[in-house]
Amino acid sequence: MSSPLDSLPDTTAVQLRRLIGARDVSPVEVLDAVLARIEQINPAVNAFAATDFERARLAAREAEHQVMRGEPLGLLHGLPIGVKDLQDTAGLLTTYGSPRYRGHVPRADNAMVSQLRRAGAIVIGKTNTPDMGAGANTQNFVWGATGNPFNPELNAGGSSGGSAAALATGMLPLATGSDTGGSLRVPAALCSVVGLRTTPGLVPNDARPLGWSGISVLGPMGRNIDDTALMLAAMVGFDARDPLSVPTDPAAIQPLRSLALSDVRIGFTEDLGGSCVLEPGIARVFRARVAALAGEVAVCEPVSIELDQAHRTFDLVRAEGFLAAFSEVFQRAPDTLSANVRANMDMIGPITLADRAWAHLEQTRIARRFAALFDRFDLVLAPVSPLTPFPWKRLYADRVGEHTMRNYYEWCALTYVVTLSTHPALSLPCGRDEHGMPFGLQVIGRLRGEARLLSASRALEAFFASRPDLAQAKPDLKLLQNACPALRSIVTHPPQYDWPEPSPLPSGAV
Repeated sequence: MSSPLDSLPDTTAVQLRRLIGARDVSPVEVLDAVLARIEQINPAVNAFAATDFERARLAAREAEHQVMRGEPLGLLHGLPIGVKDLQDTAGLLTTYGSPRYRGHVPRADNAMVSQLRRAGAIVIGKTNTPDMGAGANTQNFVWGATGNPFNPELNAGGSSGGSAAALATGMLPLATGSDTGGSLRVPAALCSVVGLRTTPGLVPNDARPLGWSGISVLGPMGRNIDDTALMLAAMVGFDARDPLSVPTDPAAIQPLRSLALSDVRIGFTEDLGGSCVLEPGIARVFRARVAALAGEVAVCEPVSIELDQAHRTFDLVRAEGFLAAFSEVFQRAPDTLSANVRANMDMIGPITLADRAWAHLEQTRIARRFAALFDRFDLVLAPVSPLTPFPWKRLYADRVGEHTMRNYYEWCALTYVVTLSTHPALSLPCGRDEHGMPFGLQVIGRLRGEARLLSASRALEAFFASRPDLAQAKPDLKLLQNACPALRSIVTHPPQYDWPEPSPLPSGAV
C-alpha cells in the first residue's frame, strides 16, 4: 500500500521547499523518501558515487528542528542534493572518477558547495562523472558506468551524467554540474532534465587552475526551469578566490519574472552556421520544434553566424586548461591518466604561443558575433546533441551520420562552440527524438542574462507541456526496478595507484 510520502521524490524542489517552510512535510520525511527511491532505482542506472547518508540524516533532523524553532530558513532549507564528483566535499570521498584518487577525502568544501550548505541544502552523496570529467559518457574505473534512465544500456551523457540520471529518476530534487564543452547540457538533454551553463563568474569557482579562463563553469541542474532557478539563486555570490566572480543578488534570479511567450523573439540555427554536423533525424526533430514555436512567439527567424574557426579555437583553449592541470602527471606517470585525458595532452606538443594568441583573438571575435545576435533576439535556439544516445560501452561517438569525428569530443561541437561565446545556455527537455529517446533544446541567452534566459525558457517549457508530443519525457521507473545492475560495471578490479595529495584540475568537463 502506497504512502503519501511515496510521491515526495517526484515533487518539485520549489514545492518541497514550500512544504518544508509551511511545516507540512519534514526534511527528515523528504530525505527518507529520496533514500528509498535511491535504493529502488540506483542499481539500474548507477548515478551515485560515494554517499553520505548518515551525516545527511543528522543534517535533516537539525533542519527539522530549525523549522520547528521558527529560525530563518535558507533558499534550499532541508532539500537533499547531489554534488558532482569533480567538486570537493568536506569529509566525503571525492575521486574525480579516477582510480588515483579513490581514497581522497577533502578537508574542505569548494566554494560552491559551501554556498549551497549555507542555503540549507543537505548533501547526500556524489554523482558519477567520467575520469577527471573528460568525456561526454559517464564511465570510469572507480564507480563504473552510468546508464541512461530511458534505456540503461545507453549513454547518460557527461560529464554530469550521474546528476542528470539521478534527477530524471527522482533520486534527487537538485544536483550540481559543471560545463566546459557541454557537460551540463549534454547529459541534461539525453536524460530529459534541465542543465544550465552559466556566464563565467556568476557561480564562484575557487578550484579552477586558470583563474581568468572562462571556459569552465559551475551550474545547477533541476527537473524544470523553476527548480533550476531556485538552485542558481542559492549558488551565486562573490568569492574573492575566483578572479572572475561578481556580486549577484539572488532576488534578481528567483522568483522568476513572468514573461509571455508571445513577447519572445527567437533566432534559430540547427548547425551553428554550418560549423557542426548532426544526424538527419535530429535535424528533422529540431525543425519540427521550431515550426511548432513559430506561430507562438513574436519573432522566429533563422540566424547566420560565422564560426568556421570554432573547432581549432576550442582545441587550443581547451588544451591550455589540460596543460595547466595535468602536465606534471603526464611527464611522470602518463599511464595513470585516462585515455581521454591523454588524448588532450597529446594535442599540446605542437601548440605555440602564436597559436594561443590567435585562439584568444578568435574567441573574442566569436563572443562578439554572438553578442550581436542579441540586438535582435531574446533567445537563440539550437540542438544540444547531434545524435540519439549511443551505448555507454562505446567510449564516445566516433561518427555522426556520415562524418568521422576528429577526436573524442567533437561530437559535442553543438555545445562547445557555444561555450566559446561565454553566453549562458541551457538544455530544455522537449519531447522525444525519432528513436523514442529524450530530445533537448539548447536555449542560448544574452551574456549575464540568466534571469531573462530562465524566464523565457519557462515560457517555452509551459508551451511544450501543453503539447503531448513536445512535453518533457519521463522514464519508466517500474522497468528500471527490474534492470540488471551488472550492466553498469566496466571493470572488476580497477588499477591501483599510490598517489599524493591532488593538484588543481579542470572544473568542467567533456
